[in-house]
Order: sequence, then C-alpha cells, then structure tokens
Amino acid sequence: MRGIGRLLALAAVLVLVVGLGMVLSSTQEGPVSPPVPAGSTAASAPVRSTAASAPAVDGSGLEAVPASSLPPEARETLALIARGGPYPYSRDGAVFSNFERLLPRKPSGYYKEFTVRTPGESDRGARRIVVGESGDKYYTPDHYDSFFHILEGK
Repeated sequence: MRGIGRLLALAAVLVLVVGLGMVLSSTQEGPVSPPVPAGSTAASAPVRSTAASAPAVDGSGLEAVPASSLPPEARETLALIARGGPYPYSRDGAVFSNFERLLPRKPSGYYKEFTVRTPGESDRGARRIVVGESGDKYYTPDHYDSFFHILEGK
C-alpha cells in the first residue's frame, strides 16, 4: 500500500511538472507562425519580412504585413475589392461582426468580409480579407482565429 501511495505522489508531481512546462512554453515570445488549418498549405500565411513584428498603423496591435507578402489569391481578392467586384461568392461583402474581438472594436456594420479562394477547397475555405469602412484591411488565413493588418502599397 505504501508503494502505491509513493507511485501516485510521483505521478502527481510529474503531471504538475509537465503542466508547468506547457504553460511556460506557451507564454514565451519568439518567432511564431500562425496556425495553419488542416488540409491547407503553409502558403496560406503571409511571408514575413525581417521586420516580423512591425507595428500595425491602426493601433490594432496586430502584426502588420505588406500586401505583397500575402498569397496570390489574397492579392487577387484585394484587387477585386479595389475594383468593387464582381465577387465570386454570394457572401462577399457581408457584414463581419468581429465576435472574436481580435480586430479593433467598431460599431456594428463597420467591417465587411471577402473570401480569399483556397486552391483545392470545394467551398469557400478558411481564408478571408476583412475591410473596415475607413479602408483598414485585415487578412485571416484561419477563419478568424488570427489576423494580420494589411499594409497596402508595400
């Protein structure tokens, strides 16, 4: 019986050490790639320049990336937005409600979302560009789990 108690105590300590290690490793900052959804390619995320933590110009705190570093399909969507369409998906231009609260808080209806085609997907896929009324633009490669602030003309 005494051996079982020691074994349980050892197991509890091991669980605590592993848990603490996981917490500490998830809080350390460093070069981190955004999550890539299953079935997609790494090309979904923008290619980062050497200034990987460039500040966002809109005060969002999101990483800012040049439009030129986005996947080609995202650049095509930006061009469609600049032309005012026509858009290939009926949901393009629909209100994005920012339920995730990852973008700056704005009044309802401020943001609109547009699909970024994902090669190999039979539906809309996970990639979107979200545009604010003031022209601020954001790219999400993972269906609103993360965003990048788009710097146009870069």
